[in-house]
Amino acid sequence: MNLAELAQENLRMFGSYTNLIYEGRAYTNVECDEASSKLAHLLHQLGIGHGDRVIVTMQNRPEVLWSYTGIAKAGAVTVPVMPLLQAQEVKYIVQDSEPKAIITASLLLSKVQEAVKDFPKPPAIICVDAQGDDSLEARFKDFPATPPDVQIHDDDPCVILYTSGTTGRPKGVILTHRNLYSNAKAAALLANEFAAASTLERTGLIVLPLSHAFGFTMLQSAYLTGERSVLLPYFDPKLVFEAIEKYQVTHFTGVPAMFHALLNHPDADQYDLSSLTICISGSAPLPTTTIQAFAEKFNCPIFEGYGLSEAAPVVTAPRLNDPVKIGSVGRPLPGVEVRVVDENDQPLPPGEVGELVVRGPNITKGYHNLPDETSKVLKNGWLYTGDMARIDEDGYVFIVDRKKDVIIRGGFNIYPRDLEELLLQHPAVAEAAVIGIPSEAMGEEVMAYVVKRPKAEVTEAELIAYCQERLAKYKTPRYIKIVGHMPKNLIGKIDKKALRAQAEKEVTQA
Repeated sequence: MNLAELAQENLRMFGSYTNLIYEGRAYTNVECDEASSKLAHLLHQLGIGHGDRVIVTMQNRPEVLWSYTGIAKAGAVTVPVMPLLQAQEVKYIVQDSEPKAIITASLLLSKVQEAVKDFPKPPAIICVDAQGDDSLEARFKDFPATPPDVQIHDDDPCVILYTSGTTGRPKGVILTHRNLYSNAKAAALLANEFAAASTLERTGLIVLPLSHAFGFTMLQSAYLTGERSVLLPYFDPKLVFEAIEKYQVTHFTGVPAMFHALLNHPDADQYDLSSLTICISGSAPLPTTTIQAFAEKFNCPIFEGYGLSEAAPVVTAPRLNDPVKIGSVGRPLPGVEVRVVDENDQPLPPGEVGELVVRGPNITKGYHNLPDETSKVLKNGWLYTGDMARIDEDGYVFIVDRKKDVIIRGGFNIYPRDLEELLLQHPAVAEAAVIGIPSEAMGEEVMAYVVKRPKAEVTEAELIAYCQERLAKYKTPRYIKIVGHMPKNLIGKIDKKALRAQAEKEVTQA
């Protein structure tokens, strides 16, 4: 149960095959395994060993895969860092995680150098696309293609994933080899069920950032299914369409913003996308309107799952032969338990809304150097997710909202997601986000931000009336503001923290 052996397990199970395609070049699993072993030896040469941290920050490229596996083979700990972070944000993660090395690419090299320049003993920097004597090819030439002899235990830390920091500074989520392997294995079991129902060669598209928990686990899961993966450096609708058509992609995993962009792209009809049989969405709620429209346009269903970094990250997912329940994120992965509890931590019966708690082999040991924060979310063996949910009598999970996003107006609980789903059903609305703003009279008031569809005409007053015709008045927005775009985080999720700050300024100015 450790990720250092994953490449070897893949070779034993499937033999040699093309497991990765990047910008037209094919790589075999043997090449990837050997490159990661050489990288592990390079790290050892730099004095990096058991438990040492290594930051990896670059756009999606094969060297990310080699780095993750190589760091694991060296017994060290990977710290993935989003390439879009600014130098000050990278500096904070360097300060907190104290890495001995940073693996990056020339595109980000100056930013990395800026981030570490003030440290008395800065980490070593490995640039994967350096030239000449500093190139990986030159540095690898004297190293064996077999992994170093390192003792790795299942409960050793493997990865520290920094959260996006929506509430203060990012926290480093410690994930062990057991956490990550068990989650990838369970995801692979479900993926194989879907693969068995298809006559096409299983080819996945990896477009999620590999520096994000979701992308990281999908990469590991692909090792265990033996599938071919087409890797894109970043998300671009045209690149996605071209890859699906050229390589007969059968499936891919994305976030709602990606599916929204594909669905509304003007060139979508110019490509043959008939090989696509299934898509999986996670990381943020996916509107039912998008699910339905995507299935109609591309003849491909989107199944919605649920997870969070602290759970390595997948908690629930759909099953091939399960009935589809609109709004559900499926049932727990094999080996994972879920329940819904009230404010006194008591389990609630089916259908009642409370906080979702999770336990299983995928659950984090805690946050790096933050014992108080760890004790807030890990209680009696359960992870408290901060998400409000209900579980029906068949075990299907329905995420209602983030606990911190629930609006309490005059003593009544209002779940923003319900209102967002309603607004998205309006033909003029492309995106919607609902937040609570302070109110002396009611405690909180409901405010909605809306992005219109191109060429659509609608007023804020018309949208308020639309909501009041379909929901109890206390649940409807007191204010609606039509905007040109929504602030989003690095994986395309609407940033409600930024919206709250924006709303606070607007209310103050008013």
